[in-house]
Amino acid sequence: MSVLSSIGRIATRYAAARARHRSERILLSLPAELRKDVGFPELFDAKNSRRAAIFSAKVI
Repeated sequence: MSVLSSIGRIATRYAAARARHRSERILLSLPAELRKDVGFPELFDAKNSRRAAIFSAKVI
């Protein structure tokens, strides 16, 4: 295992996590009616998502 392959794996995981967080932020910013239409879970149903809890606290 080379250093470059390790850096490549870390960069790939970082890019995937960043895209996932960005998508979640965008979906959480939508109105509740649109989130239901898209199939995104409600804020209160997403107990595993710490960001959803933080976002709901800021919105309310």
